[in-house]
Order: sequence, then C-alpha cells, then structure tokens
Amino acid sequence: MHGNYDVIIAGLGAMGSAAAYHLARRGRRVLGLDRFTPPHARGSSHGQTRIIREAYFEHPSYVPLVRRAYELWDELGAECATPLWRRTGGLMIGAPDGEVVRGAQRSGEEHQLPFETLSASQIRQRFPALRPADGMCGVFEPRAGILFPEQCIAAHLRRARECGAELHGEETVLSWTPDGAGVRVQTDKGTYRAGRLVVSAGAWLGSLVPELKLPLTVERQVLFWFEPVVQEVFQPERCPIHLWEHAPGKFFYGFPDLGGGVKLARHHEGEFTDPDGVRREVGADEVAAMRELAREFVPEAAGVLREAVVCVYTNTPDGHFLLDTHPEHPQVLIVSPCSGHGFKFSAAMGEIVGDWLNDGRTRFDLGLFRHRAAWTNSVAGRACK
Repeated sequence: MHGNYDVIIAGLGAMGSAAAYHLARRGRRVLGLDRFTPPHARGSSHGQTRIIREAYFEHPSYVPLVRRAYELWDELGAECATPLWRRTGGLMIGAPDGEVVRGAQRSGEEHQLPFETLSASQIRQRFPALRPADGMCGVFEPRAGILFPEQCIAAHLRRARECGAELHGEETVLSWTPDGAGVRVQTDKGTYRAGRLVVSAGAWLGSLVPELKLPLTVERQVLFWFEPVVQEVFQPERCPIHLWEHAPGKFFYGFPDLGGGVKLARHHEGEFTDPDGVRREVGADEVAAMRELAREFVPEAAGVLREAVVCVYTNTPDGHFLLDTHPEHPQVLIVSPCSGHGFKFSAAMGEIVGDWLNDGRTRFDLGLFRHRAAWTNSVAGRACK
C-alpha cells in the first residue's frame, strides 16, 4: 500500500481540481486521482468557454455561491497571472412568464442585483446579433461573462501542486472500502489510504458509489462553432452571452465570437448514454438542426460550421447539484454532479469542500444540494428486502 493521506480526491475535473487546491492550501495532505490527464475532453469541463451569470434563473439559492465564485476566480487568476474570465454582460431571453425570465427576475429581485428587463425590440436595437420574437423579452445583467474552463482547471491543479498536493493522471479509481474511520482506495496502479475521500468523478460518479443506486443520467451534449455571416455584431463589445428559452422548457445558449467562431449549443435535449460509450461523432442532422435554430434567433451566426465537440452532462432528477456525505460512511463526501450548469461555481464549491472537511462547516446554505435523507431511506429500504 502506498502512503497515507488526509484526503483522496477521485476525479480532478472542475470540482475535484478546485477541491484539491483549497484543501492543499489549508495544509492537508492531498492525493488527487483521475482516469485521464486533466484538463481533458472526455467529461463535462471542456469546450473553450463556459458562462458565468449571477441572476440565476434556476434558484435564488445559487446567487451567494456565484458571488463568491466571482471573487475566487479573480483571486486564482491573480495568483497564476492568467485571466480566467471575461465580462461581456448576459441576456436571459424568453417568454415574459417563462422559466428563464421569471427565474432571473426572481433572483435579481431577491438579492438586489443590477439588471434590466428589455423588450424584444430593445434587445434587437441594442444587440443586433440577437433576434428575439416579438412576444419575448430579456433580463440583462451587466456582470455576466465567459469563463475559460481548461485554463481554470489547469490553474487549480497548478496551485494545488504548488501547495503540496500529489496529483496522478491516467490512474483510474476502481473501488474504495471503509478502513476504520478512514478509507482505502484501490486504483489500477495501487492502493492508498486516507482519512477522507472526496468523490468528484462526474459522469463516473455512480460507478464509485453503486450501493446508493443514485438516480443520475449521463446526457450527451454537442457544442458547435459557426463562422458568423456578419462578424462585427458578434464582437464581445457588442454581443453578450445569451441563454434562450425558445419554447417552453427548451433552451439553447450562445457566446460572442472570441476569434474561433460563434459558439452555440442546446441546453439538455441530448441522448442518454454511458460515460465510457459516448458517441463522439457529430452527425450532419445535428449540425442542420442547430443551424436551423440559429437562423431563427441569431441568423448572422448560421454560417459555415467550424467545429463541433461532444461533452456530457451528469443530471440529478431535480436539476440541482449534489453535495453530501455518504449515508453509511461520513468520511466520504460526494461532490456534484451539476446537471449541466455547475462549472461557474467550481471555485466556490472547492472552497466549500475545504471548509467542510477542515472545519466541519460552511458559510453557505446547501440544503438544495443535500440528499442524505433520501439515500439513507434508499439504503434502509434495500436492507429490508
């Protein structure tokens, strides 16, 4: 058996890399393990850009978390002398009584955020790249922008190493077992022991806690980059990040052109899959469907396809995050998955993991993400059968 650690982290993507840094900077002996070499393109944290936004339509409880994330991304960027995000402003567009618009307004009002509600004609006038239908409106928030995910993960991993963390890529966690008050972790290269285990394996999370039978789904998502027909309207100074509810319960989002084309993607509606069997090829029918949607709402973006990349979402039934201790083994902390909207929070979530494992508490209300009671009932129910 290899050396003892305070914490082993299984999975070094968005959440795991941040947790490794925040634990190592507190002086914890950290071992991070990943089946690939992060940052990589096999999971949920690649694709050049991610949205960061504050008037959070999913639930107002996310707002304090993303506020802290903004601070931590700035601190991490300063430590690494690398800009990790860019401010562009953001528009949440849809029907006035839809999930996106009403949810963004609710978060903005509850947390007294600066925002404007714009009519469809006001959006078209101010941001000519965007063409909402007459019955739509939008919530504009000035602080939204773009995170650079590969750089963010690389920065967290770099700082974790500098703070003393030991990080292993190309090493797959096969299983773990309780070992007194700690854990023993078996990989394809060895066995390790630690006082705590953080399971942050994204799409592979379910395979590391099979006894919980977590109701997670892995969803294939396609990211597209198109050559804009009219380039100047997609410059970051003229085009904010934009997220659309183009029909009830149907969403897509887009970015300004940072030099590689206009990135567009649907939010959900992908095929369910297995993390080891994801279809990585993108079909002509998928390109045509995305271009058709673009022609309706961002017509000057519907030019020649430059690139299409596949990533995955790992979804909970309610679409909220998952962050809780194992119901039978409190030394095991299960972190994420994030249902396709978690990257922006990862800096703050890493700090939360550090606080939780170091001090036994956190300043944030995590009730929306804690499922331990349901897991306990599930385990008890299986034991009775």
